[in-house]
Amino acid sequence: MQEQGESPVQPHSGPAAVAAPIETLIQQISSIPAPEEKEQQMADGNFDADLVVIGAGPGGYVAAIRAAQLGAKVVVVEKEFLGGTCLNWGCIPSKALIGSAERLNHAKHAKALGVNVAGDVSLDFDATMKRKDKIVLAQRGGVGMLFKKNGIRHVEGFASFVDAHTLEVEKDGKKEKLTAKNFILAMGSSVIHLPIPGLEGGRDQNVWTSDDAVTMPFVPKRVAILGGGAVGCEFSYVLNAFGSEVHLVEMMPSLIPMMDSDLGAELGKLMNRQGVKVKTGATIDKCERSGEGWKVHIKKGTEAEVVEVDVVLLGVGRKANTEGMNLEKIGVQLHRRGVQVVDDTLRTHVPNIWAIGDVTGRIQLAHVASHEGIVAVTNAVTGSNKAVDYKVVPNCVYTIPEVSSVGLTEGEAKEKGYDVVIGKANFRIFGKAMAIGEQDGFVKVVAERKYGEVLGVHMIGPHVTDMIHEAAVAIKLEATIDSIAETIHAHPTLAEAVLEAFEDAQGHAIHKM
Repeated sequence: MQEQGESPVQPHSGPAAVAAPIETLIQQISSIPAPEEKEQQMADGNFDADLVVIGAGPGGYVAAIRAAQLGAKVVVVEKEFLGGTCLNWGCIPSKALIGSAERLNHAKHAKALGVNVAGDVSLDFDATMKRKDKIVLAQRGGVGMLFKKNGIRHVEGFASFVDAHTLEVEKDGKKEKLTAKNFILAMGSSVIHLPIPGLEGGRDQNVWTSDDAVTMPFVPKRVAILGGGAVGCEFSYVLNAFGSEVHLVEMMPSLIPMMDSDLGAELGKLMNRQGVKVKTGATIDKCERSGEGWKVHIKKGTEAEVVEVDVVLLGVGRKANTEGMNLEKIGVQLHRRGVQVVDDTLRTHVPNIWAIGDVTGRIQLAHVASHEGIVAVTNAVTGSNKAVDYKVVPNCVYTIPEVSSVGLTEGEAKEKGYDVVIGKANFRIFGKAMAIGEQDGFVKVVAERKYGEVLGVHMIGPHVTDMIHEAAVAIKLEATIDSIAETIHAHPTLAEAVLEAFEDAQGHAIHKM
């Protein structure tokens, strides 16, 4: 390919070539850049962009905006919708559905707070889905407006590498080449179907993934959900509230196994109380078609159970979006879960290419991807060597009650050899929790005994996904139990449970019975 600014020798023949002065030929030959001179031309700015970001999810779009703020000329390539999985099929639409489910439950149980709701309380499914779609479209449009505000060019299509500085973007059979000094890989991940015997087909046979669930065409009467992590628990809450009979199957001993075991045990108890049939330590052995639905064979140890459902929802299994991009061809190394980065600066084995978010197979959370995007583009644009600090990563599950966690679990702290001290406070004793009628759950503090350093904080209860950040800052600043316990917390608030848990870790909780 002819590089921009290149002046190649033109072929000569006949008398004109003989007549050409030798000095002209030498001058033409000398104008062809050597390979290292071509690299210098690119280094001098002969690119379409300083930075191309591939993917416009919460990692990619945040990275692009920060790069533009740092003065870079930025192009974003996205094969489908701005906002990626999180905005279009994950975080945002699922939370819109959770919001509707929560309001429905509030109305159903309003009488407990002295509020009489006239008439039957029911779900308007079409209105619920339209509201969800409206929120998604508003958020997607917001990303587009931010791109325009920051002078970021958006190119639609599938990107593949020609070389380490050149992309080919294809959409509807049309191709465009883009050159850039640096690249950010932010392609995210996508759902996969687990190889469960007998479970073939997709949405048309009522086998749903989480993508299908946020665009569900109907509320199933009965549903089996495989996976008791965040996705499975959140859709169990939604569908149970919407009126489905829900069977939630998780192979680990408790729900949300990525969090402290006390949280999973409490969530399982509360979801059972709500009507979800929680089956932990269990697997789906096989499935058989039954009319338009499925017979699901559930195995728990030596026990076996068969349940008939209309829909099977697969709440586990994702893969990094790396196929067809020629990444290995240009030297980007891959591993089993995605793109391999050299270290926490997020640089790949190709020096001008960084990778962030789900595509790395590290921590698959939207807010982690956003933070990684900021770190990666700061390194790419400014030449710095910033690294991501993974010590403080809040993790949230948006069931009702909500669940949140940051830092080490009790088990992890003990495995690392810490002499652990625990503090705990239940929401039920506090006036604010009583006043709003949301008394389930607790706050748990994990600390190191000798110096009192805060190692982890774990919460289940009302609004804890908003409350976890006090704990995140404490861990980030290497705070001690005393520093939180001696900080005045407002009354009456739910945050008093945080204060009480830290006081309990000190050994002198005020309200402990």
